[in-house]
Amino acid sequence: MAAARVLRSWSRSARHLSCVNHIQICRSIHAVKPKYTCLFGYSSFQFSHPHRLLRTTSTVSGQIVQFKLSDIGEGITEVIVKEWYVKEGDTVSQFDSICEVQSDKASVTITSRYDGIIRKLYYALEDTAFVGKPLVDIETESLKGVDRTTDRTKLVNKDSEEDVVETPAVFHDEHTHQEIKGHKTLATPAVRRLAMENNIKLSEVVGTGKDGRILKEDILNYLAKQTGAILPPSPKSEIITPLPKSEKIQTIPKDKPIPLPVSKPKVFTDKDRTEPITGFERAMVKTMTMAMKIPHFGYCDEVDLTELVKLREQLKPLALARGIKLSYMPFFLKAASLGLLQFPILNASVDENCQNITYKASHNIGVAMDTSQGLIVPNVKNVQLCSVFEIATELNRLQKLGATNQLGTADITGGTFTLSNIGSIGGTYAKPVILPPEVAIGAFGAIKVLPRFNEKGKLIKTQIMNVSWSADHRIIDGATMSRFSNLWKSYLENPASMLLDLK
Repeated sequence: MAAARVLRSWSRSARHLSCVNHIQICRSIHAVKPKYTCLFGYSSFQFSHPHRLLRTTSTVSGQIVQFKLSDIGEGITEVIVKEWYVKEGDTVSQFDSICEVQSDKASVTITSRYDGIIRKLYYALEDTAFVGKPLVDIETESLKGVDRTTDRTKLVNKDSEEDVVETPAVFHDEHTHQEIKGHKTLATPAVRRLAMENNIKLSEVVGTGKDGRILKEDILNYLAKQTGAILPPSPKSEIITPLPKSEKIQTIPKDKPIPLPVSKPKVFTDKDRTEPITGFERAMVKTMTMAMKIPHFGYCDEVDLTELVKLREQLKPLALARGIKLSYMPFFLKAASLGLLQFPILNASVDENCQNITYKASHNIGVAMDTSQGLIVPNVKNVQLCSVFEIATELNRLQKLGATNQLGTADITGGTFTLSNIGSIGGTYAKPVILPPEVAIGAFGAIKVLPRFNEKGKLIKTQIMNVSWSADHRIIDGATMSRFSNLWKSYLENPASMLLDLK
């Protein structure tokens, strides 16, 4: 705590007012003793000590802060820098994007915690950055016009309307520490993203969590108070009327050829090249190495999707009117979730030594996606609580993020059961590999029009899809896998039966 002693001596002349201030600031460690002598009407006298005019204000130069790569979670210790959104000399604000990094599980956009100027980038593109090490240097913005009324003296000259304001110097380290401390807030990346999307400064939000942590509810409550806005209703509460027959969705005529992309010819080189295994490919190496320790039990069957195909054709325009593309996967996921309620052993996990089984309460069903960066398996959270339309909405979101390599860590972690639609690319049967610590996985082939006999022995046209299951044979026997598959199959062959079990 600084102690200030101000000694004033006054002298008046016919037309001039002089003020001599001696300010001594004493601290336990540092002592700063600037002396100011200012004369109105005369030039400032030259003293052996620093001096300034009373009309000037104190400014504090910014401090260089090392912005370190924080813990991304899931045990990730290093990432690859894929893209820089800033360069040295750029000005950034809190929540501005700094760079995009890629771990062996997801791509993550790193945002700034401070307002300031980028002074140094520690890594080049494709370099490996380590958690806890500096990522960039940011010169934090200086505070201007520091208002300390206890240290301010205002003098008014009767012959002049000018104010005489005196602001003592502020110790640099102390001021910078207060500035940085003032900007420090506790909030998860998801909460920070929500605040950024709604242009909310976290410093203005009162956190109700532990140690003042800002929660999602705090952001929503603050937004409601500021704007008086009502949060949009969930998709299940929306009522969308069917489209009139006169307003049919325009489709591409079947006889009109669809232009195919022209692929560039490959350039042949006679040299071998070696590349490091990084990113998602490294994650696949690690996961598949663990998976091969699991004794897989395979089971295959075919499913008649004729009724489901008809139902989807009826619901597609309704979903499209809500802005959602409706595929078969939401039905597959919902049917699987209903089956997992009857066979919870398939929605479980085992420890490394297979000594304990953990039955998962949530059905976080993963969906394998083929992207430009390789195989990614994001998952739809809490499928047991979602409607078919809500599942479709979430799948649309995950597919858009996957196509642009923007899936977050939360999107691809926490899965409890996995489905792979390999048939969208081609093929009929597959041998899916379990993703540890899960214990089961399913893969679907392409839907094909095939002849089959009905109950009356009449040959009919049907929509057939083959499914291939793999289960951890250490804890799941063949009978359990077969019964689950039969139940899942019955829901899809008779979609109306799902209504009896939907919640």
